[in-house]
Amino acid sequence: MESDKGTSDNRKIIHIDMDAFFASVEQLDHPELRGKPVAVGGNRERGVVAAASYEARRFGVRSAMPAAIAARKCPHLIFVKPRFERYKEISHQIRQLFLEYTDLVEPLSLDEAFLDVTENKLGRPSASLLAREIRERIKKETGLNASAGISYNKFLAKVASDLNKPNGQAVIPPDKAEAFLENLPIEKFYGIGKVTAQKMKALGIHSGFDLKQFSLSFLISRFGKSGLHYFEIVRGIHLSEVKPNRVRKSISVERTFEKDIFSTREIEEALNLITSELLGRLERTQAKGRTITLKIKFNDFSIQTRSKSLPEYIKQEEIPEMGMELLRQESTMAPVRLLGLGISNLFQSKSGSLPGEQLKFDY
Repeated sequence: MESDKGTSDNRKIIHIDMDAFFASVEQLDHPELRGKPVAVGGNRERGVVAAASYEARRFGVRSAMPAAIAARKCPHLIFVKPRFERYKEISHQIRQLFLEYTDLVEPLSLDEAFLDVTENKLGRPSASLLAREIRERIKKETGLNASAGISYNKFLAKVASDLNKPNGQAVIPPDKAEAFLENLPIEKFYGIGKVTAQKMKALGIHSGFDLKQFSLSFLISRFGKSGLHYFEIVRGIHLSEVKPNRVRKSISVERTFEKDIFSTREIEEALNLITSELLGRLERTQAKGRTITLKIKFNDFSIQTRSKSLPEYIKQEEIPEMGMELLRQESTMAPVRLLGLGISNLFQSKSGSLPGEQLKFDY
């Protein structure tokens, strides 16, 4: 039966999120790292942290933080090089486990995915018990911890998976959603980043309750098309379905750095890290494209995109050099807040889709 939220209260969505995935894999494969603060990516002098173990996070180390700052925050931090092939291998293993429960699996990245278990393969009614079983199996079969969120839509499931991290789960049932969202700090809403949260706080919006006081027309006037999204999610409305075979316009990776990065070496190393992850995603999806786009957000929040298109599909081994070429189009560069690299104008052999017209790159 359809509820007044505009979605079915009977839907059961699980969001699985691996805990500190890259760092946890390194600790799994290297027992001497267990229980110690670990940063994947960078070194004490330069580079950017791709992931941090929970031991490192206690010192304030976060992903996308310049490695030199991370080293100052945690003097005994251990830096390790990322191994995306290994992360991809374990991600595939976990994905196959998900498919034993439902075919409706929508991966978001190597370390997280949505599962629609409304009608699951085991015929079990409790999504919470299924989530617990899935997490226990992940632990048993990979040695890694996962957290889970369970609710009736993707947005709430995603928010819930963050509530009891690490190695926990939380449920937001339909009859509790409204009160939960009203009490949720605005920066905890999935999809509302630091900049948007600052804009909202300047308007007196500090929680979901505050957000609900503003009309749809006002939110659209201040936040554009995103205003409709904010208006709906605070009311528990999010109609997006779990789409296992969604058609992608682009495959991209981007990182917002906790502190602006200044030096050419830091920026280039950050791009190398992003490129490595992008190559992993392209290989995993068996996708290829004709357009490569670099996105740069500077410390004044101005954004610049640079693209290059080829008449034929770009070979994977060409991507690192092409990305660096786009980065070096300017000899001088302001401090960088965000970097992104993506491939568009796609052909995905798994789906059998045919190459189409030039597509706009969209982060």
